[in-house]
Amino acid sequence: MSQVKKRSGTGKKTPLVSDTVIDVPVGDHSNNGKRSKKQLKEKEVDAYESVSTEPEYKYWIALSIVTVLAFYVRFTKLGTPDKVVFDEVHFGKFASYYLERTYFFDLHPPFAKLLIAFVGWLIGYNGRFKFDAIGDSYTENNVPYIAYRSLSAIQGTAVVPIMFWTMKTLGFSVAACLFSAIIVCFDTAQVVDSRLILLDATLILSVALTIFSYCKFSTFRKEPFGKKWWTWLLATGVSLSCVISTKYVGVFTYFTIGIAVCHELWILLDYRKGLTLQQFSKHFFARLWALIIIPFIIYLTWFYIHFAILTKSGPGDSFMSSEFQETLQESPLAKLSKQVQYYDQITIKHKDTGAFLHSHEHVYPLRYEDGRISSNKQQVTCVESANAASDPNNQWEVIPVAVQDDGAKGKDVYTNDVVRFKHVGTGGYLLTHDVASPLKATNEEFIVVFDDVAETRYNETLFRLKLDVPGSSPKKQNQRKKIKTMATPFRVLHMDTVVAMWTHNDELLPEWGFNQQEVSGNKNIKSKENVWTFDSITNLDESDPRSKYVPKKIKSIPFLKKWWELQGLMFHHNNQLSSTHPFASQPDSWPLALSGVSFFNDNEAKKQIFFVGNVIGFWLEVCFLSIYVGLVLADQITLRRDYHLLSKKARSRLYNTLGFLFIGWCAHYFPFYLMNRQKFLHHYLPAHLIAALFSGGLVEFVCSNNSALSLHANQKFKKIKMTALVGVASVGIIWFFFYFRPITYGDVSLTPEEVKARQWLDIKLHYAK
Repeated sequence: MSQVKKRSGTGKKTPLVSDTVIDVPVGDHSNNGKRSKKQLKEKEVDAYESVSTEPEYKYWIALSIVTVLAFYVRFTKLGTPDKVVFDEVHFGKFASYYLERTYFFDLHPPFAKLLIAFVGWLIGYNGRFKFDAIGDSYTENNVPYIAYRSLSAIQGTAVVPIMFWTMKTLGFSVAACLFSAIIVCFDTAQVVDSRLILLDATLILSVALTIFSYCKFSTFRKEPFGKKWWTWLLATGVSLSCVISTKYVGVFTYFTIGIAVCHELWILLDYRKGLTLQQFSKHFFARLWALIIIPFIIYLTWFYIHFAILTKSGPGDSFMSSEFQETLQESPLAKLSKQVQYYDQITIKHKDTGAFLHSHEHVYPLRYEDGRISSNKQQVTCVESANAASDPNNQWEVIPVAVQDDGAKGKDVYTNDVVRFKHVGTGGYLLTHDVASPLKATNEEFIVVFDDVAETRYNETLFRLKLDVPGSSPKKQNQRKKIKTMATPFRVLHMDTVVAMWTHNDELLPEWGFNQQEVSGNKNIKSKENVWTFDSITNLDESDPRSKYVPKKIKSIPFLKKWWELQGLMFHHNNQLSSTHPFASQPDSWPLALSGVSFFNDNEAKKQIFFVGNVIGFWLEVCFLSIYVGLVLADQITLRRDYHLLSKKARSRLYNTLGFLFIGWCAHYFPFYLMNRQKFLHHYLPAHLIAALFSGGLVEFVCSNNSALSLHANQKFKKIKMTALVGVASVGIIWFFFYFRPITYGDVSLTPEEVKARQWLDIKLHYAK
């Protein structure tokens, strides 16, 4: 045991584990030969340094081969199918909105969507086609979809050589580099996502560039503040910005790099490194500037471009505040928004469903189907109508409360006012009371009452118009603001029972209610589903100044204010994605590719595209990740008993290089367990990418001489092991890819028996019968 300890203490020229974050060769590979001669004089053989002496031409040959293969599998049949596939309905549509400059709202940042639109602009497309439904024909509508898909295919192809070069930068052998690249090159999920008009190809490329740039930066860690040191540090920051500017899951890549940077700074803080606090501060602020400030500025720049392009009113208007909407050209608000005054006859529109408040000369049945008894009074419902303003049953007169009614028309209505609503069609007053509504037994029933009843129950006809400002403080919601048609969102709160007027379209009233929407009093008054607007004024005459349209000057608000509003809405709606989805899955099913997503079906030709990972590649990654955990545990246990079985260089590789990649995989995978939102298999692809890098590195590690006891390494035997393991695994991965090729490209019809043969694990395919 003393000999073991003595061996572990020799080799003073070998850097300590704590001296590095990622164990990579320092400097360019052109110095490898010189460095290996020096190390051959040492007693301990460094297996990894000997690997780095492989001739450069072998790397270039392998890199060329895998890049050509990546290009082939991503560009083959790129025009098939010539129809809208899965989420192309969203991101193709957004590109069209950019080209038409009409405002839209999306949950993701604009960078990748701007790239797609840029392709359309380059080829002169006008954005006429709106990608309305999966299966819509591209060829019949003259859509340049191949150009759009080519952007994703180019990005997906570029990922493969970047992975290869990352492994080379980390000092791994040709076989290890090739294996990592092959896992992604022939992964069915990666290929599908890089052949369609989606954001994932941009995301994966950005993640790959981030990992590569940081690894490259680490090679110059002993040359701080030099030109190349700054170049690759800044390249890491720019790549990080591209990740977070594509999708917010990019924060996991930030977390990965952040852990490595914090570890590195912690090492530099050690007084034994010889840095003064001023020198350490220089390191700290260099990373702060390059990895936080500059990426944030770039992130803001994409939003600035986003707002600069989208200057016209569009489908995203309703998500934004009235102040924001009035900054858009050709906005309905600029032309149609009018100040509401008392005694105006108006239509009231529900923001979520777009339906109009309605009543008619029919009463609720005395007894409902479930036996509950109603008030048997006049119904209040909601209807969807293109000509709501022309129907008196959709019109309501805004009546002031007695203490505010000075008998003069022309008095403006403000938020926080208490009002009554008189139904124009029948002459009664809107009222809600403590009687259960027809469909929601916990909610209150809305009715219309007349004459003496309306006066006797006066307090039950009073409603407060509460301004709706999403995510704001109560102080802002209590402010008095002039109410304009189409522009001022508010809640209608009942003064007597403190409920909010609400409607919903997930369940409609029976035949006695003419299958219209139920209106009820919602006790959850803060719900975002309680928001209404006054849509139009129906009794304006020509003498009223409001009846004449006066062109309004388009307003402008500061960029940061617009960005802050949009940012808040994006986070809010991201958190609301908690509903069930038929193709949603849980993170525990992702690493083993237990299920997938149906992207496209052609019922006539019996063709389909099914999004699922390469099962063999996915399972191999899980095996290598498990082996790594076992190796670390075994090493820690032996160290506790003072047995030093691994050489210092091997231990550095295990904890630093492989440890960095393992933490990267964990950071991109485990946080999804904490999320309540919808989750899909494509969320695992960044983690899969890093696991591929890790797998190539671990294959080399287990095939190398890592022992602190061995004085000689049999390089020939090591190469045989590496070649055999990489060869067998690669053949399996490539075989699976081509076996599942028909459901990856969607260009071949399979018989039911052939479909069933591909229903591995929990994969459920169409046309199996």
